[in-house]
Amino acid sequence: MSKTLFAENLEQLNSVSEQIIAHTSPHKNFAFYGEMGVGKTTLIKSLSLHLGVTDVVRSPTFSIVNEYPINEGDKIYHFDFYRIEDEQEAFDIGYEEYFFSNAYCFIEWPEKITNLIKEDIVKIKMSLKGTTRRIEVIL
Repeated sequence: MSKTLFAENLEQLNSVSEQIIAHTSPHKNFAFYGEMGVGKTTLIKSLSLHLGVTDVVRSPTFSIVNEYPINEGDKIYHFDFYRIEDEQEAFDIGYEEYFFSNAYCFIEWPEKITNLIKEDIVKIKMSLKGTTRRIEVIL
């Protein structure tokens, strides 16, 4: 099942993130696909804020994973696999503990770890034409 959403500007990603959360509940694992600069991190920031993150959400480009606490002890793990060379690096950071923790996992550049992505993950495919972002949510 899929749903396609559009955002004319980055500010509209707040509305899009509300719709994504409503459409995908109770799923907690998300893979974000799209070219660099399409707005993946910005959408993840918005999703995180709607889920209760009060910290500043930053891209984990150099740390690979950032952890953010949300309500009642739950967490969000935000991954950026852009810089890894092979899937072994995901094993080295202990990806299994994160992916199977029942916490929210937002994964940028899942193409780098295709063999480690669970089949039931929510896929968010983003593209940009002019200033309009197309966001396809696939369950």
